Amino acid sequence: MEIKTQLNDSLKTAMKSGDITRKDTLRMALAAIKQVEVDKRVTLDNAAVMTLLQKEIKNRREAIEEAKKANRPDLLEANELEIRILEEFLPAAMPVEELRALVQAAIAESGASAPADMGRVMKAVLPRVAGRAPNDAVSALVREYLK
Repeated sequence: MEIKTQLNDSLKTAMKSGDITRKDTLRMALAAIKQVEVDKRVTLDNAAVMTLLQKEIKNRREAIEEAKKANRPDLLEANELEIRILEEFLPAAMPVEELRALVQAAIAESGASAPADMGRVMKAVLPRVAGRAPNDAVSALVREYLK
């Protein structure tokens, strides 16, 4: 089943049950998807939707850091809940060991040896990861191995 369909179905369920936080979070995610589709005049596939959901999760993690600095436990809790809701629609996270193995294999395949080769390695790794690990985590690992 497509992720957009799952989001819509879950939104309908949240509306019926009166779960306001879930409803608002899902509406925000669907609005972000629709905005990109309208701007680019395309229909997003599952991979693009996963990328967009990961971006929304990343935004919430940044908001959590800001809430910690501002000593706002209410915002902290709200953002953590939204992250948990959005993560339900992503595939299971890739174990770090598996991600390390993928990065090492991509480095070996591309013959990368310096940080300047990072783009080639990322191009090889990201399709294999397919939404199971955040891009910034992949990037950090690639950078670590190419030092």
